[in-house]
Amino acid sequence: MTLRATAPGGVERRRDPASRLAGLDLLACAVVLLDDQGRTVFVNLAGEQLFELPQRVLEGTPFARQFTNGGIIDGLLAEACNNAFGQKRQDIELHRLGRDPLALHCVAVVLESELGSLLLEFREIDQRIRIDRESRMLESVRVNRELVRNLAHEIKNPLGGIRGAAQLLESEVGGSSLREYTQVIIKEADRLQTLVDRLLAPHRHPRLVGDVNIHEVLERVRSVVTAEYPQGLTIERDYDASLPDFRGDKEQLIQAVLNLVRNAAQAMHGRGRILLTTRIARQLTIDKVRYRLALDLHVIDDGPGIPDEIRDRIFYPLVSGREGGSGLGLTLAQTFVQQHGGVIECDSRPGRTDFRILLPLP
Repeated sequence: MTLRATAPGGVERRRDPASRLAGLDLLACAVVLLDDQGRTVFVNLAGEQLFELPQRVLEGTPFARQFTNGGIIDGLLAEACNNAFGQKRQDIELHRLGRDPLALHCVAVVLESELGSLLLEFREIDQRIRIDRESRMLESVRVNRELVRNLAHEIKNPLGGIRGAAQLLESEVGGSSLREYTQVIIKEADRLQTLVDRLLAPHRHPRLVGDVNIHEVLERVRSVVTAEYPQGLTIERDYDASLPDFRGDKEQLIQAVLNLVRNAAQAMHGRGRILLTTRIARQLTIDKVRYRLALDLHVIDDGPGIPDEIRDRIFYPLVSGREGGSGLGLTLAQTFVQQHGGVIECDSRPGRTDFRILLPLP
């Protein structure tokens, strides 16, 4: 599909490969082209994603007015115009009504072009920090998961021997009071066997790959958790209907999202609000690989937040913030998502915990 628009000054623009501006859509950084009055002529796809505003809304409007402190933009442009080299670099923070502030590195360049008079390039200051943190987290999770898997394999065989020996001992002691102790050994061996099986399960079962509609996955999860917590829990939805289907294991993804939503519900003791949102992310880096399109799924709750002492370890096996928890729910969720080439991120503070699933799209 081709989108055509006439920008201020009569410049016709197409967002297709033939357009003179189409190449800017391939950039990871946000690019905004302005006319000599500071009105928006063009915004690339990364810019639409960063500012959460589409091209059709921004086009023809003063770009600085999109922010409550837009005077920073005007000042930056004025300095660029007065600079002998026609450009200005500066770290800025832009504020928008009802949204978190954006910490950005901005480059303003004066152009002598029929396409526009001024060009703004924006990069999130914390983008590189996020990528580095994500890489370290994923590597740490892989190492810990491999360690636990090896440990589980080492435990598995002796457990069978312990259970078998306890059964033989039980047959010898007959109906004596010692039978109570053999039952304890057998039940604990069974419990540990179940735990070991859960640790090994994600790597043992083959994936059943097919076309996946993420909203069908979310609706399935929503129906399950709503049935478990019929009173006091509200699950709201904010879906992007334009998201395409993708290839994956539907059952694994249902389990991954179910673990996140159920974890949120348990943290709030079944009373509170959970929000499920889906969006398309563009030009996104996941585990050091750049993807043109990705699914951006959020599970947000208004619970107490994750305790500080385990916040950096929540995806490690056997780490739980809930008494009686197995500590495997988030580990399994991360494993299933990673097997689809994605990642789960977490941002938590009292009153708001946001689990973000990023999955590559075709």
